[in-house]
Amino acid sequence: MNEPLIKTLPPLWYVLHTKSRAEKVVHDVLVKKSIEAFLPTARVPSKRKDRRVMLDLPLFPGYVFVKTDLQADRYLSILKTPGAVKIIGNKEGPVSVDTPIVDSLRIMVRSGQSILTENLFRKGQKVMVVRGPFTGVTGIFSAYRGTGRVLVFIDILGQSASVEVDEEDIERIL
Repeated sequence: MNEPLIKTLPPLWYVLHTKSRAEKVVHDVLVKKSIEAFLPTARVPSKRKDRRVMLDLPLFPGYVFVKTDLQADRYLSILKTPGAVKIIGNKEGPVSVDTPIVDSLRIMVRSGQSILTENLFRKGQKVMVVRGPFTGVTGIFSAYRGTGRVLVFIDILGQSASVEVDEEDIERIL
């Protein structure tokens, strides 16, 4: 009887979506599991008013890059990592990221230079507040309001209200 051939794919980079603020924990656990992972971070000044400290924050909040061949045992090990949500993909399955893109990110992070990213919220996008006093509130992104501040419209009982929050305190709802 012939054994079915199991096709093994070469390891490729994928983007793993994580729970909010769980990127570092997910990265560290994956590395302990001997799974190649990359969490690009940038040094940014803290927004605290009482003191000035530099923080290493993820360049892409909510995401960690993982290199895997998608064999069932590794795939499940990745998804069972505390804080992991799903590997980003489409209806056909996970979508890989080109290795040169990950290599470029590594070079940028290693340089120690300032790296600026934008969340690129567009007017009319559905968002959810994930931190702060309005945590859990969903609304519609309206506008940028100066450095790091955004305006979110909320429909309450047919009335429109708006709140101004930090840009990093909202996430797009897909």
